[in-house]
Amino acid sequence: MPAHGAKSASSSRDPRTGLPLDRFDLVQASGRVGAHRIVGEPRRFWAYLVSALLGIVVLTGIGIVVVQTTGSNVVNFTSEGKPGGANVSQTEPELDPEASVVVLNGTTMPEFGAIVDGIITQNSWGQILFSGPAAANDVATSAVFYSDPADEAAALGLAQQLGGVSAYPSEAYTEYEARLVVLLGADYAGPGSEQFVEGAAAPVEDEPAAEEEPVEE
Repeated sequence: MPAHGAKSASSSRDPRTGLPLDRFDLVQASGRVGAHRIVGEPRRFWAYLVSALLGIVVLTGIGIVVVQTTGSNVVNFTSEGKPGGANVSQTEPELDPEASVVVLNGTTMPEFGAIVDGIITQNSWGQILFSGPAAANDVATSAVFYSDPADEAAALGLAQQLGGVSAYPSEAYTEYEARLVVLLGADYAGPGSEQFVEGAAAPVEDEPAAEEEPVEE
């Protein structure tokens, strides 16, 4: 009968290798491998950066579209015959005394146009064809209009003499057959504006009284 010590030694050996078992061989097997190690998640820096750049591009594009859509309507003139938007010109003003001129009075003072056309004639700023009332007497902004691009310099020159009003191209006054059309509005502050009285007629020079003929007795 084998000794008790021999049986213990035989039972403490690995039946596959015949080697003595240690405490690591007695650990029960599990599905976990390298459980003591922590695998870090991949960094997502580039994903965040690309997303931010795409957001900036999209917002910039939307801003450009909004500015282009609304920017052209920021300045809008509604005066008679005046195009929407300011007219920015690089042409140098050059007064033309031979340019035919029509003066239209868009103010509430009757015959105010006669005052201004008299000043234009006296200073040889142009050749007056006639002056008369505009289509309305509540025009807000004064301006000089021209239909032929070749008359831009002359329009700017006359506008400069009339207190620096604006000059615009327009086909609205071609029926008058004048190179330049002056439209007088409520904001007119050029020569003759000191005589403006709202609703009043232009001053008329007194005519000399006719001499009485002696009555024969």
